Amino acid sequence: MAKRFTNKFTILSPVWYDLKSQGTGLVLEGRHNADMGWISELRRNGNALVLPRVVLEAFPKELLKKKKLRDKAIDLIISECKEMEYDGIVLESWSRWAAYGVLHDPEMRNKALQFIKQLGHAMHSVISSRNGKQYLQLVYVIGPPYSEKLQPHDFGPEDLQSLSDDIDGFSFMTYDFSSPHNPGPNAPLKWIRFTLQILLGNSGARALANKIFLGINFYGNDFVISEGSEGGGAITGREYLSLLEKHKPQLQWEKNSGEHFFLYVDDEHINHAVFYPSLMSISIRLEEARLQGVGISIWEIGQGLDCFFNLL
Repeated sequence: MAKRFTNKFTILSPVWYDLKSQGTGLVLEGRHNADMGWISELRRNGNALVLPRVVLEAFPKELLKKKKLRDKAIDLIISECKEMEYDGIVLESWSRWAAYGVLHDPEMRNKALQFIKQLGHAMHSVISSRNGKQYLQLVYVIGPPYSEKLQPHDFGPEDLQSLSDDIDGFSFMTYDFSSPHNPGPNAPLKWIRFTLQILLGNSGARALANKIFLGINFYGNDFVISEGSEGGGAITGREYLSLLEKHKPQLQWEKNSGEHFFLYVDDEHINHAVFYPSLMSISIRLEEARLQGVGISIWEIGQGLDCFFNLL
């Protein structure tokens, strides 16, 4: 899909790397995933930047407290970008740090923000080996806040302003609203508006709207909804089409969430609800992004239907 539709994207981010703790040091794993032939083809096709994702798996307390480890992490990332001629990276760490509980400690939370700023500053000091007019780019992944009263682990408007000079864009994960425990739409439109409103809450943050990439899911969910049981999970376009073919269900429009869904009963007489994007649901989210002055970030282009790309 990236090769077919290269010109529809400004950034393509293959999910290739993990930065992990190893003994008392760090290691950047994932080069074996790198497909240089694919990158060459993308670059022949268009101007999309290639920013592989790096997930920060390293023990956060060690990493954030020790200057030597922080410097090493930055060195590993920048060296990889230079050697592989990447245009930068997409960094995912906030949700990991939240899971480890480090964001509840004000001092550690501040160190976390300082580390991201330090990385961004260092990357912006390096000119891309491929394009002498451009520095290495850093896009940072952030999750949506779930209530107006921000929790310590929530990424809020002040964090956005604090990092804005050193980050080129924020990939805002506005999906996964529902789960097998609580089946329903993937990303209700009202909830998307609500989370954007919180993130861009004050005038300083609102001015940074163009740095936000609103998350749009190209995958869906097939949930079990029979009483007394729960289950199911994510489905891709291919699985969605085979469900349509097998069960020939009636598609229904859920007005409150702005999503299509259908119901079916499987071979074991268990009831299911399937929420999967449609041209209509994607269209209204693209329109919302335009109205809010934000960009979009798709998770992920290999999981959608070909027709989705006509809207981009």
